[in-house]
Amino acid sequence: MRISVAYVDPSSTFWQTLEVDEGCNLLTAINQSGILKKVPTIDLEKQKVGVFGKVVKLDTQLKEGDRVEIYRPITVTPEDDDVE
Repeated sequence: MRISVAYVDPSSTFWQTLEVDEGCNLLTAINQSGILKKVPTIDLEKQKVGVFGKVVKLDTQLKEGDRVEIYRPITVTPEDDDVE
């Protein structure tokens, strides 16, 4: 089945469509995409993942057409906000 894997950070964008086996989960799809080699700073122990904007677990089974997303950690704190 065809799915895609997406990740965006300030310096790069990663988007790959790939064929995976039926019953594939997020972790397997992420590994097959090669993103962890291209962006070694991704830490799946700390970063959340999702499908179409909904946070899910790494063992979530994918469906045809799903978009796997790896979310960057939030780095802005309320003290950083310029709004008074």
